[in-house]
Amino acid sequence: MEDITRLTVHELKEKLDKKEITSEDIVKAYKNRIEDKEKDVKAFITLTLEEALEKAKKIDSSNQNNCTTNENELKKSFAGIPIGIKDNLCTKGVKTTCASKMLENFIAPYDATVVEKLNKEQIINLGKLNMDEFAMGSSTENSAMNVTCNPWNLNKVPGGSSGGSAAAVAADLVPWALGSDTGGSIREPASFCGIVGLKPTYGLVSRYGLVAFASSLDQVGPITKDVTDCATLLNIIAGHDEKDSTSYNREKVDYTLALKKDIKGLKIGVPKEFFGEGINTDVKAKLEDAIEKYKEMGAIVETCSLDIAEYALAAYYIIACAEASSNLGRFDGIRYGYRTKNYTNLRELFKNSRSEGFGPEVKRRIILGTYVLSSGYYDAYYKKAQQVRTLVKQEFEKQFEKYDVLLTPVAPTTAFNIGSKSKNPLEMYLADICTVSINIAGVPAISIPCGVDREGMPVGMQLIGNRFSEEKILNAAYAFEQEIKFREKYKPEFKK
Repeated sequence: MEDITRLTVHELKEKLDKKEITSEDIVKAYKNRIEDKEKDVKAFITLTLEEALEKAKKIDSSNQNNCTTNENELKKSFAGIPIGIKDNLCTKGVKTTCASKMLENFIAPYDATVVEKLNKEQIINLGKLNMDEFAMGSSTENSAMNVTCNPWNLNKVPGGSSGGSAAAVAADLVPWALGSDTGGSIREPASFCGIVGLKPTYGLVSRYGLVAFASSLDQVGPITKDVTDCATLLNIIAGHDEKDSTSYNREKVDYTLALKKDIKGLKIGVPKEFFGEGINTDVKAKLEDAIEKYKEMGAIVETCSLDIAEYALAAYYIIACAEASSNLGRFDGIRYGYRTKNYTNLRELFKNSRSEGFGPEVKRRIILGTYVLSSGYYDAYYKKAQQVRTLVKQEFEKQFEKYDVLLTPVAPTTAFNIGSKSKNPLEMYLADICTVSINIAGVPAISIPCGVDREGMPVGMQLIGNRFSEEKILNAAYAFEQEIKFREKYKPEFKK
């Protein structure tokens, strides 16, 4: 029998609709796969496999007994398909730790809006996935729980902060997953793990129930095996939410209708600043091959300039750290989170709870954020960064007057070795140079694999669109994916 765990969600759905397999078959296949490979990958923080099996049996039983169900309703439903959820999304009755000692025993009393939407579809949660602590990092080495490994090479990082989500999808431990993206945290791990990751337009997907890192930058999005699954999961999670004041109220769109092979006349801009110094030669070569492929497919490709991009990284780290400092102030040992046993007064309770509960990277960003917000430095740093943010937005708007899509690398390199950058925070921050400007501008971007480097590690291509133009980037990504057939040629080898 075909390996169920290798199938995409749309392939699983087709087999479910034809009654070739049951939901129980799917969950059992993933349970066996997790029991076999999770010890190598370490993608999960919390597993909910027994509960998942029970839900699958109930769904199968309901489908068999409910003969009156309209056939069209069944075809629209994703009941019985499993998923993995990043551990900064609240799940009622299941631990939500943010990979931090600060929240190691926190069980959320409610579901995040995106989780509610999954539950409504009867999509089955297999567990909560590892991440950098409070989503701060680019490698998933900052987790207080585990260091997740890249299934293509277990000595390399899977990217971050949604490294557990990306590694689980790439290793076939889940068919798809939810991640969050503050400065590249969906796209970079998708690139490093050879899968598809989409950062939606800010406000398209509700942030209610997402534990905040930087509220004006955070966005929930899909991590999937292919572009069709990406569009499908976006259909499920997108939409206005009254509980999120930043959620945008717009007409519902079926993103799967945008998936066409024809991209003749599509105007693609290639910003030269993203291909300069620091970009690995293999990454550059694969992106140049992708550009040639788009030309062959009938797209109009031109070099352009996003000269404000060089300031985006500095502006991002000022804004993100300032918002993190503010958001994480609530974790004080009294209102939320871990409480120290070692204190004699209130000051010591605050200080020791936060010192013991937060890891080094989180502390670093809180200190930096508090500094840039402090009296005397606010105007020089935070206000200036917000002004740069406006210029970045305007620069993107100017480019989208000329181009439908912008094409860049996702990261300057392919996945790097575990431990190789963790002692040098500045070098780690530079890994985000191709992704942070997208979050600052609030526009959507997708990462799709476009080949492998000389070591056999995946190379990711980033396609950026204007606000709420997810259909354009999904179509451009789908057409390219159908042309190069990456999944048919390559798969992770779990090298050690």
